[in-house]
Amino acid sequence: MHLDRLITVMEIVAVAGRPVSTAEIQKATGFPKPTCYRLIQTLLDQGLLAAPSGDGRVVIGDRLIRIALLGKSDVDVRKAAAPLLKAAAVQFNETVFLARFRNEQVEIIHVETPDDPGRAFVHPGLGVRPMHACSCSKAIAAFAEPEFQDSIISGSLRAYTEHTKTTDAELRTEFARIAERGFADCNQEIDIGIASVAAPVSIGNIGATFSVGAVGPIRRLGEAHRSEIGQQLVDLADRIGGAIQLCNVAEV
Repeated sequence: MHLDRLITVMEIVAVAGRPVSTAEIQKATGFPKPTCYRLIQTLLDQGLLAAPSGDGRVVIGDRLIRIALLGKSDVDVRKAAAPLLKAAAVQFNETVFLARFRNEQVEIIHVETPDDPGRAFVHPGLGVRPMHACSCSKAIAAFAEPEFQDSIISGSLRAYTEHTKTTDAELRTEFARIAERGFADCNQEIDIGIASVAAPVSIGNIGATFSVGAVGPIRRLGEAHRSEIGQQLVDLADRIGGAIQLCNVAEV
């Protein structure tokens, strides 16, 4: 019975999609006021609800969002992000992709290409990318815990091209630079002639779980243009994070 009541409270908050007061929860559930207070406090203590505004109103907590995200398939995530990715591909006139961090790896899970029929474009492929040499991976690693960065740097770092960064000093400098400006780039580090840029996508307060990026030939994606796109990807990452989080909350 206690678990049923906790679930009922979470469902009411999730469906509302906005901060909800104790009075509103009590009215919707019919529970006694002291019971509502106890249930809400239990959920707050466990991180399943949160009270970010400090006025007593509650929203779905990061722990519940994390649980929902862990169970969300790539299909669900792609569905939420695809329209934004497609619009960006058309805007940049370059291929745009979404990558996901799980099991200590970063995988590209969705790609959108430009609509221009007369323009050649680069398709990055799907699947796992190296943590030290791809913009989508570095964008996530740079905002990860120092211990995780250490594990990347101390691992086997393949030099895919002469531009691949493989030393401790190079990667620590790279991660610091990414964290400072908010996005990562890859200048021919995996394939000669190919460049990419990516920004981390954070979900609530659980950190960079995804990244969004653009890829193209180096002749079009020079350093200045990568910087320009990178700043736009930071904004796009916020919107994608919101779309994924909204999808999570709606299905909790």
